[in-house]
Amino acid sequence: RRNSMCLATVYKESDSTVICRNVSRIDVEGERVIIRDIMGDETTVTGRILMVDLANSIVRLQCD
Repeated sequence: RRNSMCLATVYKESDSTVICRNVSRIDVEGERVIIRDIMGDETTVTGRILMVDLANSIVRLQCD
């Protein structure tokens, strides 16, 4: 059995704009959400995760 990589797209909840595509990792440190894509680039936003849809590779954030 092969492992397949699931990459997500992270959206801002208020207006559905894309924060980051091809996301391979998300870390939460207090009010900071650190998003890392498959190239290793990091985006940090202040906010919180509202929803993770693993079947459709969607993450929605509430951003301050």
